[in-house]
Amino acid sequence: MTDDRLIGIAWSLDRLRWVPTEQLSEVVERDGLCIWAFTNEPPDAGDELTDHELAERTCAGCPVRDECLELELRTAGENTTGVWGALTDDERRELYPHWLRRGERFERGPRS
Repeated sequence: MTDDRLIGIAWSLDRLRWVPTEQLSEVVERDGLCIWAFTNEPPDAGDELTDHELAERTCAGCPVRDECLELELRTAGENTTGVWGALTDDERRELYPHWLRRGERFERGPRS
């Protein structure tokens, strides 16, 4: 993933910077498609998909992709695993430093 794309994603999450983590968690649990949509069979059943394709397919049409991604970056940081916000764990690890440079967040407060 290019730095320009990562920076763009980090910028797009700025609108969520002051939303409390607890509220983000509630929204993702309530409205996230992955929480309830794939209870029987994963979206990759029988297909040969790259990690990125799996992430895109799992999160396709989800109304809270940004909230999910913001939540995972806040709570897991560089230790992220799985699919969150339609990105693979490697993509989120690449995004994390760009996201951190965007500045303060609800619980972290202003950068010193």
